[in-house]
Amino acid sequence: MSYVIGLDYGTDSVRAILVNCANGEVVGNSVYTYPRWAKGQYCDPQKNQFRQHPLDHLEGLRVTLSEVVISSKINTDQIKGICVDTTGSSPMPVNVKGESLAMTAGFEENPNAMMILWKDHTAIKEAAEITELARTWAGEDFTKYSGGIYSSEWFWSKILSVHRKDKAVAAAAFSWVEHCDYITGILTGIDPLSLKRSRCAAGHKALWHQDWDGLPPAHFLSILDQSLPALRENLYVKTFTSNEPAGTISKEWAKSLGLSEKTVIAVGTIDAHAGAVGAGIKENTLVKVVGTSTCDMLVASDESLGKTLVKGICGQVEGSILPGFHGLEAGQAGFGDVLAWFVSLILAPSISLLNSSEILDLESKNALIQEFRDKMIFQLSEDASNLSVVESKVVSLDWINGRRSPDADESLEGAIIGLNMGTTPAHIFRSLVESLCFGSRRIIDRFEEEGLQIEEVIAIGGVANKSKLVMQIMADILDRSIKITASTQTPALGAAIYAAVACGEFPTMEEASKAMAPGFDQVYEPNFSNKEFYDKKYKAYQKLGTVVEDFNKRG
Repeated sequence: MSYVIGLDYGTDSVRAILVNCANGEVVGNSVYTYPRWAKGQYCDPQKNQFRQHPLDHLEGLRVTLSEVVISSKINTDQIKGICVDTTGSSPMPVNVKGESLAMTAGFEENPNAMMILWKDHTAIKEAAEITELARTWAGEDFTKYSGGIYSSEWFWSKILSVHRKDKAVAAAAFSWVEHCDYITGILTGIDPLSLKRSRCAAGHKALWHQDWDGLPPAHFLSILDQSLPALRENLYVKTFTSNEPAGTISKEWAKSLGLSEKTVIAVGTIDAHAGAVGAGIKENTLVKVVGTSTCDMLVASDESLGKTLVKGICGQVEGSILPGFHGLEAGQAGFGDVLAWFVSLILAPSISLLNSSEILDLESKNALIQEFRDKMIFQLSEDASNLSVVESKVVSLDWINGRRSPDADESLEGAIIGLNMGTTPAHIFRSLVESLCFGSRRIIDRFEEEGLQIEEVIAIGGVANKSKLVMQIMADILDRSIKITASTQTPALGAAIYAAVACGEFPTMEEASKAMAPGFDQVYEPNFSNKEFYDKKYKAYQKLGTVVEDFNKRG
């Protein structure tokens, strides 16, 4: 019997699962929450700066792998492969050995030397420059496979921003790697120049494409900044899909974990795309990862996609999800994060009052504050569920963390209208949920406007698994059935499926998915009686978006 490990690096924690290749059964599970990130270290939300120290990731790597290997009590020779998925684009500068600069002398506390998390929006100006240059430089438009717009969340924007503001980091960085490539490099011990880089990350985030033989040319990059051509020499030309082996585990890690040195390490990937694999994605199926943000993914054959360049999405890349198919990605810059923001907003005064109270002791204060934080979103959800659909007249715009798709613009901001003296927190909360679901509808509309068919919708992720309110409203607004996967660890399971193919347990992704994918445990059906109301409210949402965009342009 053979087993594989899927490693899933999320925004807040890393999860490792040990999976039976024969049937997809999870026989070992470990989760490690990033301690520095949990304290808010190296982040400045007011500046949209979100950084993570690599020690969070390396400590989590050792803890989770050790726990799943030891707790399973199986013969470690039976563990055949490991695949890593991470958030993205989450790049970091590294030295010639592939070590994060933040792990080297002089850069230990420098946020610019750390991993720049996917939701960091400190490079909005640089993203706009890249988009404008691609359109006007009289050469190839390198954004044409990325929806025609480059994002501040992506590889080159973040590097350009750091190179301009921190010359010491720019000078010390031998190369930059996406998080999924970094962890793969750590496990294999392979240096940045030799490491097999992720097709998924490179194609969706770094403007890599076969049409121009890889990354944008040095001349294009030099127009942006004279430091970039030299960096390009230390990046990559070829990329690889995640069903391929990147190498085998290094002697150091094999000895530390008690694994065979023959253990295959697959090429890394981005978490959402691994989640699509874990959900059993196939052509004409939209997989929605609904968590802190969303990713909406399709796969399309050459025949069905043709020469279509889908406008305003996050890329279409051959092999980024399934080999032999084009992976198409769109998404929302905030989803669960938006609801968490509202919870924090209404809790803030109460927490301040509790902290300053002279009636309660410190232990009671902390216990009450934690109870409020734990229960508030459930209370709001219950109150919002008790509202009738037609009673919900507040209209919100979900761009509180900017807009990713369609047509990325991280400078945009959210809005709420229709408030009156009878408006309650539940009305606003429900309106925010509706706005997030309207944002999902806009993405589906864009895919279909561009000629892609969507016959099935599958939802995965924390919100999909936990919130009946959100998923029912989404089914009503999309006017589609939504299937929920039976697994709550779908990205990690998708990574395990990649690992099973990379190590040779299955010849194809299709066969591996058939054996290991979990199926579904719930289906949300649309309520036809709500269709007319939500169609009308969707138009109001679109009008509000137009007004906010115009306001934003006027400054």
